[in-house]
Amino acid sequence: MAEVVKMPRLSDTMTDGVVAKWHKKIGDKVNEGDLLADIETDKATMEFESFQEGFLLHIGVKENDTAKVDSILAILGDENEDISSILSEKDKDKPDNNTSSNDISLNKNDINQEGGFDSIEEFLANEKNDTEASKNDDTIDRIKISPLAKKIALEKNINILNIKGSGDNGRIVKRDVFNLDSSNDVRVEQTNISYTDNQRDEFTEIPVSQMRRAIATRLSQSKFTSPHFYLNIEVEMDNLIKLRKEINEKNEVKISFNDIIVKAASMAIQKHPQINSSWHDSHIKLHSNINIGVAVSVDNGLIVPVIKNSNFKSFTEISTITNDFVKKAKENKLQPSDWEGNTFTISNLGMFGIDDFTAIINPPDACILAVGAIKERPISKDGVIVSGNVMRLTLSSDHRIVDGVLGSKFLRTLKDMLEQPMMMFC
Repeated sequence: MAEVVKMPRLSDTMTDGVVAKWHKKIGDKVNEGDLLADIETDKATMEFESFQEGFLLHIGVKENDTAKVDSILAILGDENEDISSILSEKDKDKPDNNTSSNDISLNKNDINQEGGFDSIEEFLANEKNDTEASKNDDTIDRIKISPLAKKIALEKNINILNIKGSGDNGRIVKRDVFNLDSSNDVRVEQTNISYTDNQRDEFTEIPVSQMRRAIATRLSQSKFTSPHFYLNIEVEMDNLIKLRKEINEKNEVKISFNDIIVKAASMAIQKHPQINSSWHDSHIKLHSNINIGVAVSVDNGLIVPVIKNSNFKSFTEISTITNDFVKKAKENKLQPSDWEGNTFTISNLGMFGIDDFTAIINPPDACILAVGAIKERPISKDGVIVSGNVMRLTLSSDHRIVDGVLGSKFLRTLKDMLEQPMMMFC
């Protein structure tokens, strides 16, 4: 009996996914637990294992294509089993079935020559997408035309003023250009235009990944929904530099400055618990657990794995967990449990030599801490100018939850702990 494998929801914010790679092909035997595909979500690329067994009879989403959660990813069943009824039900579920092959006077050879499509069905689907995608496009002299139709018309030197559109509200779509009577005098006169190097617009289009699209959506929502304000403070780091050196000389697990900052921030939050909150319109949620998200750069953007209950963890534990997260992130092996549940986030660009910066709050957190580089500079100690190591911290806060006084108190506590690191052992 054939079974439908649906696009899984691999994160709490996932609405669609991209098949990065298929590990099986049509006709292959699939056992329960076999790796079926790599699926790119809004968080990471994850391995998807089959929960069913059978022969792979149908692939519903091609590599690098996007599909909605719960749509048909694949169909498994007995070898050579008839699945036409399942596929027909799938077609019935499409939002628009008004397009018919009678609307287009092209045979399969024409389709392959004109657009590189493998079937009439694929051509029709693309035709529908062209129409829908162009509904909001700019018009030329108030003529409604899809981008692809306009491109083809220009390539064929066809005057669009003489084309009658058959799409919505008279819109010119691709089939109108293809179906144009060749006897009509609609050719545009060739114009010789000379271009200089400065006039040419040369570029490469880079597809937007699911992760990058999610980052854009979430951070845009955060920036324009949460009223951000920013506080910054300088921290003298000489004592911490000395302490870190002593710890790393004695321990096999080496700790970074960021590991220490995670621990210090966790302890500072304990003293100012409202920092550990999130906004929910009708109420503010004050979180009991302190879960610090640490921004990690990957090829497609940023992923923020979460160190759970960081206030109870040692420097060594924080270092081990963070290094494991970084390794898993670069190998696309992070799981949803690794990045969910953050209550506060730290973003560190100090290793790139950035003195200071402002970060956008990572929802649903109330705050994010931006960490700059440690730089040697003149400082005043007891009225004497001396050379010292200084780091700048910038706190971005949601003003609906955290006001200036609370944010300042938190930063002051954090500064004291970093400048007098033995406080963290008391």
